[in-house]
Amino acid sequence: MNCVKLVLFFMLYSFLCQLAFSSSLPYLCPKHQALALLQFKQMFTFNPNVSHNCYNPTTDLSWNKSTDCCSWSGVHCDETTGQVIEVDLFCCGLQGKFHTNSSLFQLSNLKRLDLSYNDFSGSLISPKFGELSSLTYLDLSCSGFTGLILAEISHLSKLQVLSIQTVGRLRLGPYNFELLLKNLTKLTDLDLYSVNISSTIPLNFSSYLASLQLAHTQLRGVLPERVYHLSNLEYLDLSFNSLTLPNPSNVSGLQNLQYLYLSSNYLNGTIPSWIFSLRSLFILDLSNNSFSPVPKSLLNNLGLNYLILSQNNFSGQIASTVCYLKTLRVLDLGSNNLNRTIPQCLAQISELQVLDLNNNRLTGTINTTFNTENRLIIINLHGNKLKGKVPPSLINCRYLKFLDLGNNELNDTFPIWLGALPNLHILSLRSNKLHGPLSDSRTNNSFDQIRVIDLSSNGFSGDLPVSIFENFQAMKTIGENSGTREYVADEYSDFYTNALIVTAKGLELELPRVLTTYMIIDLSRNRFEGHIPNIIGDFVGLRTLNLSHNGLEGIIPASLHQLSVLESLDLSSNKR
Repeated sequence: MNCVKLVLFFMLYSFLCQLAFSSSLPYLCPKHQALALLQFKQMFTFNPNVSHNCYNPTTDLSWNKSTDCCSWSGVHCDETTGQVIEVDLFCCGLQGKFHTNSSLFQLSNLKRLDLSYNDFSGSLISPKFGELSSLTYLDLSCSGFTGLILAEISHLSKLQVLSIQTVGRLRLGPYNFELLLKNLTKLTDLDLYSVNISSTIPLNFSSYLASLQLAHTQLRGVLPERVYHLSNLEYLDLSFNSLTLPNPSNVSGLQNLQYLYLSSNYLNGTIPSWIFSLRSLFILDLSNNSFSPVPKSLLNNLGLNYLILSQNNFSGQIASTVCYLKTLRVLDLGSNNLNRTIPQCLAQISELQVLDLNNNRLTGTINTTFNTENRLIIINLHGNKLKGKVPPSLINCRYLKFLDLGNNELNDTFPIWLGALPNLHILSLRSNKLHGPLSDSRTNNSFDQIRVIDLSSNGFSGDLPVSIFENFQAMKTIGENSGTREYVADEYSDFYTNALIVTAKGLELELPRVLTTYMIIDLSRNRFEGHIPNIIGDFVGLRTLNLSHNGLEGIIPASLHQLSVLESLDLSSNKR
């Protein structure tokens, strides 16, 4: 009897072990789905350089039939059934025609599909996308799709995220836009950046929306009141359209809004008061409109990190109460009609990294005292009527990369001490009343990171300073060999443009961004004398050299032939 029990025990034990072992094995990807994926891959070539926006592109899409497709990169399967439910091909370097009957549409259980940042140039968005009825996430952004976004997309009633960013190649008819918003009631994120919609904004929205990106879509008319009741909304971008803003009495539904972009909408008058009640607001961009007075109630938004009000019609003095915004990182009031003096307290905003007051009518001296705790990276005061000296407290701005005090009325000698700033890349003092010789530098590393130095249209005199030039270490390498494509002081490029005025090839240009490889020396329209020093030939990274309209003489140094990437050279109007 005991033997029988023992046999039964081992049989039961063996069965349980087999059951446990079999349950631990993952289901294999169905063969027809693996074949569909391989067929899809074979339709494209691989080019890792198809998108400049991919910081870490896939170097190879290593799918092969000898392995289970559930283990392939970018492919995820249901743990129970083995069905392919996710295909993530973001930045995979795929290049070629995306056919409207692609084998990818055989993956009927897909819940997530990301085809963004590839190159399907000229391909149409297939109506078959509408058959993937289980999709909750669809991203077709920046992959070269063209033509019309069809109504079939609105059949994907389970979608929570829909992103179809483009560069002006896609259209979404007014009816399809309304249908999309009406049917996709579970959307949390909708991104149609630069899709040509050309209509008013429909009244229906998913109440779950947390992010709505409709910039550059040619929308017009009044922003519907429904938007003000989207209680989950955190991100709203309606820039570059033709919208008008009502002033509803109740916007309590927007209390979670953190990012608001309304730039370039031809808005005018006073800023709508409802904006001031958004207590969670982190970024406010109202640039390039025609707003007039800066209301004091704006300063109630004490959590603001980015305040961008450039290119409007604001006038009067900058209220010192702006300094109550202690969390500000970016303050851009450029290209308005602001006048009188700069508030001294601006330099005391401890988190401020960008201070841009360019192209206003500000007067008086720059009497702001920058303390040693400041974090400023960009200071742009270009194009005002500021007088007096370059403030000595700028020496405390140890993080400063970009300093533009050009086109003012500053009356001072050359601030050689600025060379001690360890991160200074761009220095523009052009078109002031600065004078005297460029004194020799006593610091070995003075200006060693400088890439652009513009002292043009002043009254500087004496010889060109060899001892200062010797320290220009950054100019002694050709940019292409010294690193990747980067821009100077570009930390906030998604929100702010630090433009620089330069003269090149006889033309005055505005550079919206400055490449770290774009190196300029402009000492034109001064009173420099003597010879052009040979050391300038060591600055092999120079793109522009302008020494015109001075009193220089002698022969042109043979060393200048080493400037292999030089694009603009102007030595005109000197002594022969």
